[in-house]
Amino acid sequence: MPKKLRESNSRKDKIEIHHTETCKIDKFTLPPDACFKGYDEVVIRDILIMPWNTRFQIEKYYSPAEGKTYRGKLPEGINGEFGHGIRSAVIALHHISNVSEPKIHEFLENVGVCISRATISRMLTKNIDNFHEEKADIFQAGLKSTTYQQIDDTSARVNGENWYTQILCNSHYTAYFTVLHKDRETILDILLCGMEKKYCLNEEAFDLMETFNVAKIWQQKLSDYKNKVFSDEEMHRILALLLSPDINKNIKKRILEACAIASYHQMTNIPVVTTFLSDDAPQFRQLTYHHALCWIHDGRHYKKLHTTVPYYQEKVKAFLNKYWDYYVKLCEFRKKPNSDVAKQLSAEFDRLFSTETKYPPLDDRISKTKEKKESLLMVLNFPEIPLHNNGAELGARAKVRKRDVSLQSVTDEGTRANDTFMTIVQTARKLSVSAYDYILDRVSNRCEMISLAKLIQEKSALS
Repeated sequence: MPKKLRESNSRKDKIEIHHTETCKIDKFTLPPDACFKGYDEVVIRDILIMPWNTRFQIEKYYSPAEGKTYRGKLPEGINGEFGHGIRSAVIALHHISNVSEPKIHEFLENVGVCISRATISRMLTKNIDNFHEEKADIFQAGLKSTTYQQIDDTSARVNGENWYTQILCNSHYTAYFTVLHKDRETILDILLCGMEKKYCLNEEAFDLMETFNVAKIWQQKLSDYKNKVFSDEEMHRILALLLSPDINKNIKKRILEACAIASYHQMTNIPVVTTFLSDDAPQFRQLTYHHALCWIHDGRHYKKLHTTVPYYQEKVKAFLNKYWDYYVKLCEFRKKPNSDVAKQLSAEFDRLFSTETKYPPLDDRISKTKEKKESLLMVLNFPEIPLHNNGAELGARAKVRKRDVSLQSVTDEGTRANDTFMTIVQTARKLSVSAYDYILDRVSNRCEMISLAKLIQEKSALS
């Protein structure tokens, strides 16, 4: 067999055969004693891209006695003028392959499909409530699947304005939320999973106010409402009565954040995140009881210490070698957690990040890392937490690639659709599910494939 036609058995086993054709030999060219010895098999992979238009003749009957017309029904999944094959292909091209809407239109026109650009746009944004529900289920299942959540954000464009896309994920899923702001309260709205925001003035709320530098005088004014829970409207009315009109808006915002976070931590009808893994962005702090930091992100600060002095270059290089050697030890600890080893690694952290190199920028960077000891060494108490936030950063990169092709969404409907399909596609990839097959299964209303949310539950139960 020619070398280019050879194929590994493992890959050939995965190929579904749709058609078999026998290549016959001219028997007149064979010698008289030739005996049949079976077949050599060669599998050629190909694809058919062509229109497939069906005319449905819907029976109808009229009953004069009842004055009523009876009609047959179209097959399940037929909606509008286009079948589920085209609708699935449009969604897959746009959200799996990052093909822009004009190029999808050009492609379909070239293969003989008569369709307008407006129709393509509607396929991507209209009548997709089932997919929005799937995204909500994926997010809740993902929040329940691990004790931690990874989070990152990236910029987005919506109708000419700068927005932000928040990415939440773990090893089982990735979810996208494009929002106007990236402050702490906006992230909390995402974590609420669509539930109404409440405000609680308990001990935790007052502790958070202290952390947010809310003056004692304002805390004292709120003490009469201690251990009570209020709706958004009630809370704003209380603040309007108690606080001076000229009070700094930032103080009011911090009070609202503290009370909303305290209320979120008490919720029982949604999964409450107890640990975040992120970079050191301020909007991610205080939302959870524990906040782990990414070692890769911290290490990048050292790589930014550019100097032309060879002596200092050697100092940076030598310290970075020790830095990553220590990181390797933490990776090994995650595989085999041990309380004695945890104590040794904690002590080694203190020694390593107390190093003085006589290179001021490097010494300053080392001291900043030491200040983050609790967050960087969260893994010693919770070995299941990754040491880096690459999962969320890869999710953000997928959004950036999407933005490079489509630039922006124009409507809220389109923005929400992009988030939903990106969540489904990226989650399917993590779960080793064909995103195209999944989209086709849902568009056709067959729903034969197990839901991604259910798969997350099953995989998390095994891990």
